[in-house]
Amino acid sequence: MALTVRDQKVWSEIQEWENKLYSYEPNDLQLTYEKYLERSFDLLPENVQRQAFALLDNWLFHLHAIIQGSQLQLDAKERILTAGRIFNGQIESIEDLQTLSIDQLQYIAEQQIARHRLYSFAQGGLAGTGSSLMLSADIPAMAVINLRAVQLIAMTYGIEVNTPYEMMSSLKVFHAATLPSRMQSRAWEELIHDLHNEQDYYFYEGKEEITDIKWMEQPVKQLFKGVAIYAFRNRAIKGLPIISMAIGAGTNYGLTRRVTDFAHKYYQYRYLTKKGEESLEQY
Repeated sequence: MALTVRDQKVWSEIQEWENKLYSYEPNDLQLTYEKYLERSFDLLPENVQRQAFALLDNWLFHLHAIIQGSQLQLDAKERILTAGRIFNGQIESIEDLQTLSIDQLQYIAEQQIARHRLYSFAQGGLAGTGSSLMLSADIPAMAVINLRAVQLIAMTYGIEVNTPYEMMSSLKVFHAATLPSRMQSRAWEELIHDLHNEQDYYFYEGKEEITDIKWMEQPVKQLFKGVAIYAFRNRAIKGLPIISMAIGAGTNYGLTRRVTDFAHKYYQYRYLTKKGEESLEQY
């Protein structure tokens, strides 16, 4: 199928978004913070750093697999297929969703995106109450919410995430989306490079390490958020710690917005690239 006028419009939007990634200029405070964080980690022995990042990678791999195989995710998959059948009653599998138009897929994806942003907002508000249980569960909960959102966006665009390549691809999308803005352009380039150099899209042959020192900036920010919540938890208005709840809800919502925007652009890029290649093969 040839790219429609609407496809070309969305492609232009992706290119504009890419240009913003490449033109981002970090300020002095961000660069100073990056250096401070790297120096702090350099104080740890190199073997300890490797073990720590290997443990984080394994945790993300297992978390991804647990989410992907959970009943909650299977139910969400069925809802996506049901939504797709509204536009095309012949849809039977996730791959069949690729027969839908970009606007139809975007409509379904935005439903998933809005739902997960709301989950993050609610989770941040609960963490903002200052409850020790909610605060300790905040980082794992945010990892689950955002990994799940990436998986569902992938499925919306007709991509199952149960193969080695798609599993690594979705994890790398999550990783890139949670990097600081100044580092996202290079991560985007790596994703696109892997996409265009892959042969069968089943086995993954690229770099399998996910986490690194640069990525740790986001978890550290989450810890700082916890400190801020803890500091303001006793400043209640009518019995509710409004300030700390606003800090938690706003921070979590902002993170999920970044992740879903990045993932949405990536899977739109894949959909349009594949559609464009198929149209060229017909001539």
